[in-house]
Amino acid sequence: MGRSLPLFFEENSEPIDRRIAVGLRKLGLAMKLQAWEQASHEGLSPTQGQILATLSLEGPLSGSELSQRLGVTLATISESVRALVDKGAVVKRPDPRHPRASLIELTPQGRALAEKVTTLPDAIVSAVSALSASEQEAFLAGVVKIIRSLQIGGHIPVSRMCVTCKYFRPNAHQGALPHHCAFVDAPMAGRHLRIDCGEHELAEEQQREDPWRRFVQPE
Repeated sequence: MGRSLPLFFEENSEPIDRRIAVGLRKLGLAMKLQAWEQASHEGLSPTQGQILATLSLEGPLSGSELSQRLGVTLATISESVRALVDKGAVVKRPDPRHPRASLIELTPQGRALAEKVTTLPDAIVSAVSALSASEQEAFLAGVVKIIRSLQIGGHIPVSRMCVTCKYFRPNAHQGALPHHCAFVDAPMAGRHLRIDCGEHELAEEQQREDPWRRFVQPE
């Protein structure tokens, strides 16, 4: 008979959720340092680099919209935008939606800068590609759930993910393609989930709860 060994690691390990959180913090720090280095290399502050990246992804935005997207104060956005205007990277024009507001828009020079500061670090992409296809899909689902939980808790702004979009229909089908995108009227798998989608349209707050429940706890 085999000797029963004491469950040493069961009794002497931090909870797994805390270890995952520590790992995510380390990854976040690595990504932040890389972004700072890229921005600094181009003569930009981290916030200026984030503004250019956001405008490149979403098109012209108001200062308030940038503040919401990036989770920083409007005063910080205004100061950074002034610096970017001086650099010739952005221009301000009247916002047709709000007569007293302005839209911030990239110039050709700003778009070229945005391409440089939004490039994902090769080391991070290479590390993720080392995961198997099933590991990548599971990791993506986990990242989506973590981000959405943080959004629900009010810790980070709502971003353009499938799970907050009015077109997303979670677990609408049986089989390998369980989800559905009503925008293109096509089924999709977990590996197709988007973290930032250009066609995203935010669902009304009360319309997000049931799809989120069905995504997290499929029947």
